[in-house]
Amino acid sequence: MRTSMGLAAASVLVVGTLGVQVAPATSAPSSGSSATTTATTGATTGTTTGATTAASLDRLAARAIAALADHPGAARASVEQELVAKDAFTDPDGTTHVRMDRTYRGLPVLGGDLVVHQAPDATLEGVTQTLRAPLTLSVAPVLGASSARSKALAPTRATRGIDGLRASQAAPRLVVDALGTTPRLAYEVRTTGVQADGTPSRLATYVDARTGQVIRRVEGIHTADGQGTSLYSGTVPISVTRSGSTFTLTDAAHGNAKTTDAQNKEDSVLCSILGAGCVKGVAYSSPDNSFGSGTNANRESAAVDAHYGGAVTFDYYKNVLGRNGIFGNGTGAPSRVHYGANYVNAFWDGTKMTYGDGDGTSFGPLVSLDVAGHEMSHGVTENTANLTYSGESGGLNEATSDIFGTMVEFYAANANDPGDYYIGEEFDLAQGVGFRRMDNPISDGSSPNCYSADTKNLDVHYSSGVANHFFYLLAEGSGAKTIGGKAHSSTTCNGSTVSGIGRDAAQRIWFRALTTYFTSGTTYAQARTATLSAARDLYGTGTQYDAVAAAWSAVAVG
Repeated sequence: MRTSMGLAAASVLVVGTLGVQVAPATSAPSSGSSATTTATTGATTGTTTGATTAASLDRLAARAIAALADHPGAARASVEQELVAKDAFTDPDGTTHVRMDRTYRGLPVLGGDLVVHQAPDATLEGVTQTLRAPLTLSVAPVLGASSARSKALAPTRATRGIDGLRASQAAPRLVVDALGTTPRLAYEVRTTGVQADGTPSRLATYVDARTGQVIRRVEGIHTADGQGTSLYSGTVPISVTRSGSTFTLTDAAHGNAKTTDAQNKEDSVLCSILGAGCVKGVAYSSPDNSFGSGTNANRESAAVDAHYGGAVTFDYYKNVLGRNGIFGNGTGAPSRVHYGANYVNAFWDGTKMTYGDGDGTSFGPLVSLDVAGHEMSHGVTENTANLTYSGESGGLNEATSDIFGTMVEFYAANANDPGDYYIGEEFDLAQGVGFRRMDNPISDGSSPNCYSADTKNLDVHYSSGVANHFFYLLAEGSGAKTIGGKAHSSTTCNGSTVSGIGRDAAQRIWFRALTTYFTSGTTYAQARTATLSAARDLYGTGTQYDAVAAAWSAVAVG
């Protein structure tokens, strides 16, 4: 039996089931109020092909707000609402897409983010969002901040496994939580600690500011959910930097990404609170430009895999999907290897990658290409749709990382690690199958092939199975075949036969949906609508569009 390495979803909010709305502006209902909407810009660059400059973002944001002012119902306008433009991009035909965050009476609205779509002539084509109706709730709390903190720190099933659980320096903040069926005033309480397997914990607990109920908990550290390197990819080209008479693992060709040795140390519980006790990592240096030996006896070997994986992931996003690296601004993502003792995981913490060495028996170092692509793709999601890491949106978040981690593996075309739809197979020393399969997710015993009403209640590493299965069917189709030297076999939930459209079209459709139509609270039903919109945008309403619909129906989403 496999042991999950992801955070167990002990308290999960049921996300609303409203479909993604891309309604014509002419059909947008009136808000029925005298609401006013203002906008500011909260970003300086866009995040995809056609990304904007700061000046262009200001212009596109102003244009979007003007359109929403004419159609207030389209954005669920309400009294004292403010929209903050995060990024924007322009399609080749001049269609624009402006992503915005929402505040209500000065409070952030979780699940209130939206994307405004406009034709080249500024006509409002639609708004993608998950908010159901204009906000009207009171923002006066009944519960005090200290009581909310106590609720978040109380021993429960969700917190007992976190060692050194403590509140962060940041005071609990009031937010409007609109990710459920009914928006609620809530406190967001940040805590830190260490999870049972040694992974740092940066937990956000949402406490109802009127009743004191814990609504949900969201882990800020996104792990690989694996058990455990060039160990896996053979002799590979890497970019290093010369400093005097030595060379270091600093990749000037990919945003100066650095790979360092954590020396088997772990961040202390004070790391995210005070910035003290964080493992900085020791630079690798060599008298020549050659690193590693391909064995674990040389600590550079795992570092080569991580350095190579970071570069390939950067190139994949830039050369295939038109995104300038993980963050969209050309900056490289640092990596730390040899983290902790027998640490069987890898994680993305919002700024960098960290890899464990595995236990040496069942799992080796978790530095394979697909895991590098998986974890860094969490960074892409975080800086685009920012899918909430719980409920169905959490499953879509994890699936996005599995999808693009797998596509990175195919993009690398490395004979030592050929592309397949197994996740983490390279470091699975015992069975060689990894910890997830996209063709048949349920093979791990926990990840469903088919959607059900219970999907939202699963750990996000398991609820991702539905989207993983959808993507496999969309790209490869149903039936049995050999891919990358491994057997793959996929059946459908409705007994249908699905024909794949190929990886290239499938990955472009998913990326378009992520960056253009997904928002923080997107559900599976909304993901179907979003990917259909993406397929229509890219390929029209022909073969690819029909394949998206068929693949979702084949996993019982429709």
